[in-house]
Amino acid sequence: MDVVPITTARLRLPLWSSEDIARLRGTDRAPDWHPDFPREDDRDAASMWHEGDPWGPRSIVLGGVVVGSIGFFGPPSPAGDGTPETEVGYGLVEDARGAGVATEALQAVLAVADADGVRIRASVLPDNAPSIRVLAKCGFTELRGSNEDGELVMARPLR
Repeated sequence: MDVVPITTARLRLPLWSSEDIARLRGTDRAPDWHPDFPREDDRDAASMWHEGDPWGPRSIVLGGVVVGSIGFFGPPSPAGDGTPETEVGYGLVEDARGAGVATEALQAVLAVADADGVRIRASVLPDNAPSIRVLAKCGFTELRGSNEDGELVMARPLR
């Protein structure tokens, strides 16, 4: 996976920089952050950041404003069947929800993972219907049961 920003028709998905991480961990705000960014999940994602890791967290930038984050929980590693696999997570501020932003961002990072031959899984609370819809739209068809936190674990077959 390249370190270059991923882009779509509406979005930019740049990797977080050391400056972004310092702001996420501190109280300083970036001028392009939505007033409700970062959410607690965004701050949690900062713990998975490693300088230059293309599998790390990225901003979701819509119209020049950071409205959320998306990224993998680290580089892929072989799954039980030997296929490289990693987990993805994403989230948006409330104002950005319901307009296809999460689906568009997820499709963009999945295209890059597909090019690298990496299978992706996601964990979602069973009552999070909007996120389950996003995963379904993006091809997450394999239900693997639930994890220790009671989240559904879903996977997307390789394309």
